[in-house]
Amino acid sequence: MKFTDGYWLTKPTLTPLYAVEVDDIRIDETAGTLTVYAPTAKIRDRGDTLNRPMLTVQFSSPAPGVVKVHLDHHAGGVHPGPDFTVHDEPGYRPTLRVDDEYGVLEAGPLSVRVARSGAWQVDFVEEGGRVLTRSLPRSIGHMTGTGELRTPIAPTWVHQQLSIEPGERIYGLGERFGAFVKNGQTVDSWNEDGGTSSEQSYKNVPFYVSSRGYGVFVDDPGRVSFEVGSEVNSRVQFSVPGEELDYYVIAGPEPKDVLRRYTALTGRPARVPAWSFGLWLTTSFTASYDEKTVTGFIEGMAERHLPLSVFHFDCFWMREYQWVDFTWDERAFPDPDGQLRRLHERGLKVSAWINPYIAQRSPLFAEAASKGYLLRRTDGSVWQWDMWQAGMGIVDFTNPEAADWYVAHLERLMEQGVDSFKTDFGERIPVEGVAWHDGSDPERMHNYYPWLYNETVFRALERRRGAGDAVVFARSATAGTQQFPVHWGGDSDSTFLSMAETLRGGLSLAMSGFGYWSHDIGGFEGTPDAGLFKRWVAFGLLSSHSRLHGSSSLRVPWEFDEEAVEVTRLFTNLKLRLMPYLARVAEEAHTDGIPMMRPMVLEFPDDRSGFDADTQYMLGDALLVAPVFDADGHAEYYVPEGEWASLLHGDVASGCRWLTETHGYDSLPLRVRPGTVLPWGAVDDRPDYEWADGVTLRCFALPDGFDQTITVPGYEGPATTFRVCRTGETITATTDDARAAWSLQVGEKTVSAPVAGELTITIQESAR
Repeated sequence: MKFTDGYWLTKPTLTPLYAVEVDDIRIDETAGTLTVYAPTAKIRDRGDTLNRPMLTVQFSSPAPGVVKVHLDHHAGGVHPGPDFTVHDEPGYRPTLRVDDEYGVLEAGPLSVRVARSGAWQVDFVEEGGRVLTRSLPRSIGHMTGTGELRTPIAPTWVHQQLSIEPGERIYGLGERFGAFVKNGQTVDSWNEDGGTSSEQSYKNVPFYVSSRGYGVFVDDPGRVSFEVGSEVNSRVQFSVPGEELDYYVIAGPEPKDVLRRYTALTGRPARVPAWSFGLWLTTSFTASYDEKTVTGFIEGMAERHLPLSVFHFDCFWMREYQWVDFTWDERAFPDPDGQLRRLHERGLKVSAWINPYIAQRSPLFAEAASKGYLLRRTDGSVWQWDMWQAGMGIVDFTNPEAADWYVAHLERLMEQGVDSFKTDFGERIPVEGVAWHDGSDPERMHNYYPWLYNETVFRALERRRGAGDAVVFARSATAGTQQFPVHWGGDSDSTFLSMAETLRGGLSLAMSGFGYWSHDIGGFEGTPDAGLFKRWVAFGLLSSHSRLHGSSSLRVPWEFDEEAVEVTRLFTNLKLRLMPYLARVAEEAHTDGIPMMRPMVLEFPDDRSGFDADTQYMLGDALLVAPVFDADGHAEYYVPEGEWASLLHGDVASGCRWLTETHGYDSLPLRVRPGTVLPWGAVDDRPDYEWADGVTLRCFALPDGFDQTITVPGYEGPATTFRVCRTGETITATTDDARAAWSLQVGEKTVSAPVAGELTITIQESAR
């Protein structure tokens, strides 16, 4: 929310209070806190302390490299929740001190320094003494609404402004489809079902990352407003309604380090099963289908040698007006048990669409209403409306019995053979006149609801399938929901422009702590022409997860043209060959919180030329992907320093420059980072295979002196490790634990071994 009228004036409907100076700083060694008391006017004598409001600012640290800040005006309010779950490092305490000049809290590589005299100033300082960001005069404010702004919901607000330096870029704030760099934007963290072509977002995350190597997480699941250089040009402002504000400053020094610390704080993405990385095909949304149609889709894929891993049943597997009742529409699916068994016999996994709403015609509505399982109004009646489904209510997951009841129906479907759920919706959660079972604040519950919804479904799958074999396909999210993957980008249009905005949303979500991400290949709304479909196929199959899905039209490739079939086969085969590499990258998402799809600034934080690049990304640390957003195949993209070879064509491009190329439908810019040993799988028709069995180690521009251990994760058993070295003109690879044949490739030269041992290639022998 903007509070000022230009730089000098406050809006006439607001009364401001600002932290002006420091009156006192107190240390509590036991609690590990540094508390600062800040009058809201200059204190000249004792009389100035009378009738004078004061703001309190408390600093603490839950873990090294993280500083928590709590601001309050009046501390006696009721706090009904909900709250994000934040993980402290057990027993950790920062170092505290106060001297004549400063109050200081040291949290490993990050310190906070509060000036004791003069105008208000707080510095957040990284190891080595560089100031990352500052809280300057008029940065900490409490606002009281007057006149038209004084409402029962939000008569007061608290805000903090942190400085941004010249050239500094701000990223993240959830899955946002506008400009990737957030400077100059106003962002309200409030979940909406607004598609991909507006400023609204399905996944709002009150967390941003700076190109200077720090992050800020606002610990409030309600409506947080961010003004990123859009109220004061040199500051990021964030504000919340009420009397208090909590936020964390998170150290780097690089953006990856920020994400590691942030996801340690809010939760790391779970492992997902290997089969989920294969191609998903759906029925589409409103397209007409039944068991015969589904069988035709699957047989059509098999006949055309198009590898398929998952078949998804969208909404109309249930009867209209009854979503959700967890019951197959017997008119279209008379034998669901048999059908799911037959799909499994084909080697496919099955996904089914659900949402957290119960339509009035559903046989479950009356039961849920009578037992208190649906969200109620403050008068005790069930909250209902007619949008989406007639008379629908919302499952109240704050009621443990309601959550158990919902899960019991999921368990019945899992018993039938459903392997995964598409957890759609969860954004349109009302805030006025409603009462949650546990007494949660409706404003705070609006964004938090997707956390409860997805956590309930994901944990049910984990209990059934085991850790590492659970996966959902979720649309709504907030901070911490990255723990329950996978998430997809929502309702895009079938246009090149929407394809580009979809990617921007994925890049922003990656900078918000989410490790895996997908989107509807071909776009959701409308029907893509054959050219757009083929371009989107390449993009989709070089994403973390890949799904063919649409609204009213089908997305089977032969609906477009025969070349679309060839392009789909080509890029599906390519992705499956990359599984030994992708499996390692996916493990980094789980263990470190580093996303599989990485904006250029995340992988190359010292290369300013890539800071604004939002039409490309790194898939892991080694593959640069630049989707083609043009009907004529025109592509413009940035290549960092070094000699980057095309994985598809072998040509080499020198970096530190922007390239302009033209690509056919069977191609796109896909370049390998110099100094890479890329493990290349031997299987191209499924993702779940023994990745080290027959693997080829493909070497790209290894420098003299290169010496690295290459790890190929095990699909079911332990990982296999290889040591690859270059000495002069010789490249050598060795392993002690290869359990099957493997190969070494340099350029066009390949040598193979049937068992563990050593392979060597002289570089001149491999020259083209």
